[in-house]
Amino acid sequence: MSSRRSEPLAQVSDFDIRLLRIFRSVVECGGFSAAESVLGIGRSAISQQMSDLEQRLGLRLCQRGRAGFALTEEGREVYQSSLQLLASLETFRTEVNGLHQHLRGELNIGLTDNLVTLPHMRITHALSRLKERGPDVQINIRMTPPSEVEQGVLDGRLHVGVVPQTAALSGLEYQPLYSERSLLYCAVGHPLFYVDDAQLRDDRLNQQDAIAPTFRLPADIQAHYQVLNSTASASDREGMAFLILTGRYIGYLPDHYASFWVQQGRLRALKPATRFYDLSLSSVTRKGRRPHLVLESFLEALAATS
Repeated sequence: MSSRRSEPLAQVSDFDIRLLRIFRSVVECGGFSAAESVLGIGRSAISQQMSDLEQRLGLRLCQRGRAGFALTEEGREVYQSSLQLLASLETFRTEVNGLHQHLRGELNIGLTDNLVTLPHMRITHALSRLKERGPDVQINIRMTPPSEVEQGVLDGRLHVGVVPQTAALSGLEYQPLYSERSLLYCAVGHPLFYVDDAQLRDDRLNQQDAIAPTFRLPADIQAHYQVLNSTASASDREGMAFLILTGRYIGYLPDHYASFWVQQGRLRALKPATRFYDLSLSSVTRKGRRPHLVLESFLEALAATS
């Protein structure tokens, strides 16, 4: 074997690092025999590994034989360099693992309106866990209509959104979170407010001025609005609540959102046994997104609150 490689080492592979770890143990143990118990492999296997390393480096690293184990001058230099390399690798591993413990950066999340009153509070709990894990994380919430949430996730302005589950858009991934029930409401002052449900015919109900949403809904839910006399529209549930509370319109609202006014005696549900629908809400992220530790941590927390 020549004392020097004709060409420099092109790269350090995982195989090289494994050999260098064995080499370090052999040096620190003072020879092949003493390293057997530390490495958990036999002397012949250690000898072969050292030969492989010498061949990879093109250098004679140690003398072995009857005279015992001894490093060559080049072996001592390789040993010192290997200590630096392996220490740097350990520092890198520690620092990367530390990123998982100390999150930094932003989370831009888009929500449809009036999710905070959901009794499950999965979003609230997930945001709390994220902030506990990463005190330095900056959370930015944008309240926008569902279509704008999806567009924001698509164009990268938002990392994640929560929207009613309708037809899935290409380029987005949806994960169901929970379901909310919406009932048909009127407010005090409306002609139907004090009419008993048993006396309320569907044809009279369908003739009342009603509110239609302008945001996307599944076809089976749209059917609930198609039978109504929709003379007004709203882009979100808060807008619908404004109009219902005038006492001039009827309209659907999530029961968790309407419960505050129901308890105050300002709203009542009309024929709740038949006039209702259940809407699934989903988190939405972009397909093929780049790794984002803050986002992944939030999604993990969101899944853990199920």
